[in-house]
Amino acid sequence: MQRPCQIPYDIFDRIQLKGRENYSMEIAIPPQAAAVLDRLNQSGYEAYLVGGCVRDSLLGRSPCDWDAATSARPEETERALSGFRVIGTGLKHGTVTVLSAGMPVEVTTYRVDGSYSDGRHPDRVSFTESLEDDLSRRDFTINALAYSPSSGVVDRFGGVEDLTKKYVRCVGEPDRRFEEDGLRILRALRFSAVLGFAVEPRTAESLVRNRALLDRIARERIQVEFTKLICGRDAAKVLRRFREVFAQFIPELTPCFGFEQHNPHHNYDVWEHTLHCIDAVEPEPVLRLTMLLHDIAKPECFSRDKAGVGHFYGHASKSAEQAKNILTRLRYDRRTVQAVEGLVRLHDLPMSPEPKVMRTRLNRLGEDQLRMLLKISAADVKAKAPEEFRRLRALEGCERELENILKQKECFSLDGLAVNGKDLLAIGITEGPAVGRTLRALLGAVIDGRCTNSHTALLQCAKNLREGKKP
Repeated sequence: MQRPCQIPYDIFDRIQLKGRENYSMEIAIPPQAAAVLDRLNQSGYEAYLVGGCVRDSLLGRSPCDWDAATSARPEETERALSGFRVIGTGLKHGTVTVLSAGMPVEVTTYRVDGSYSDGRHPDRVSFTESLEDDLSRRDFTINALAYSPSSGVVDRFGGVEDLTKKYVRCVGEPDRRFEEDGLRILRALRFSAVLGFAVEPRTAESLVRNRALLDRIARERIQVEFTKLICGRDAAKVLRRFREVFAQFIPELTPCFGFEQHNPHHNYDVWEHTLHCIDAVEPEPVLRLTMLLHDIAKPECFSRDKAGVGHFYGHASKSAEQAKNILTRLRYDRRTVQAVEGLVRLHDLPMSPEPKVMRTRLNRLGEDQLRMLLKISAADVKAKAPEEFRRLRALEGCERELENILKQKECFSLDGLAVNGKDLLAIGITEGPAVGRTLRALLGAVIDGRCTNSHTALLQCAKNLREGKKP
């Protein structure tokens, strides 16, 4: 996952106008990508780096992928790059993947797209010799940038200015861009959340108005974009501003919007509490998804006592069930679904820095889940009324005790016991279920501090158990 984006400079301070909407500046290109551009140029074709790699380079980020566009037709591209391994990954749309010294570079012929009847792919494409025509079909101005060492940054749609303004803006008419591919609605919000950019007003109005287009998008595609979005630095801000868009594919969120809790522990409604929790936890998918869904069933579990205080009995279990259904519907992998479901179910589990409590928690949950649960508990507290913040000190104590237990290699599982089944058989414990029961009893005694985890003490404790005495 990339670091949250900080624009470390004013782009206009670093580049100079070079011809019509070209800016003179150098981008550090990997030699593998430069070799592909050079070979195409030497063969008489135009070739530019395009899209995200140019955007990220201007923002001072390290691009994950390097994509190129060229005036060469696919068959001409293959001939020009005959010294490279060329894979026809998308020949129908003019795209080949070039392996340059082991690095993939996706090369696409300049093209103009036809209609998008499936809401994802153009029904047909027409190849063109115009870079500007090719850039005009792209989703957002900040992605409609091209670069070559000889031409500098080519910007026909104001992408450089939008980078400096921190704007996500559609190329051309927003309604048309979203009708071509409804996933662009989520892509716009993902760029907003990850880059910390605002969505340009006309683009924002259009994506809200066209949100039903998401119903036509495969759940797997939505899941990929949404996962990136929710791990963005401004995820909570975007979720707040465009909540109706997210309710389009997670309708279970709607009852949470504005739902007052009527509880002294809370100074936010359910949705605002959720957003503050997302802000308060690190940008890791399982943690962010857990915070999004941990209270989703609160509205249906709401009741008030005689004093008018709100309660949500059983909401953790019901929220876990809903979380499982939602994530399964969005095609998350089984490990993620199980992890989030488990954390949502346990998010109200009491925590105490007492050694025996922490050993018990380690025994039940394991180290990884306990660490995540402590992070979730802390985020939950930070999103409550200020008087609840005192609980953070106890959670910090839990973390210190956890580290101490692990550092001291204290016993909290059967694997850590200083005796095993053979030792118990040797002192006369009957073979069979009695061995397992005795080992579990010994572990409980060690966790509770009633017996030290030493071979001698445990065998004596086992003899006492066999004789019906307390360990």
